Amino acid sequence: MTEPIAFPANTPAIGLPLLFAGQSQKEFFVNQAFAILDALAHRGVVASHDQPPSDVTEGQCYRVTPNASGAWASHADHLAIFIAGTWHFIAPENGMQLFDRDAGQWLCFRSGWQAATAPASPESGSVIDVEARAALANLIDTLRLIGLFPPSMP
Repeated sequence: MTEPIAFPANTPAIGLPLLFAGQSQKEFFVNQAFAILDALAHRGVVASHDQPPSDVTEGQCYRVTPNASGAWASHADHLAIFIAGTWHFIAPENGMQLFDRDAGQWLCFRSGWQAATAPASPESGSVIDVEARAALANLIDTLRLIGLFPPSMP
């Protein structure tokens, strides 16, 4: 006979709570897991801040920036999800990607959150190729449109 599998208390990637035999209030743990999945499934955050917003709605997800304070102190780089009136924190893993709706840009976690920056448009040189410059400008604008580069400032 084989030994039963011994599961940890949480999933390894994002820390979803797991149920165990004889556990009371299972619905609490299942609902918590659903709320976390609901917040993370679309891979986006409302915004990136260093402290909790004053007006927050159930299920909203934020990226905690460095120098976090208040309820977010010591949770820099985590994702903060507002569940049942309290903050729940998810530690990012290398390769995690999300879209910051407020900034209008995709971010990738690689030992810290990183965002792509748009290259400078070519403006000088010994040979001027108007068509190549137009193609590069179009490419940069397209990458801004999908959120890879930050929106251009007016």
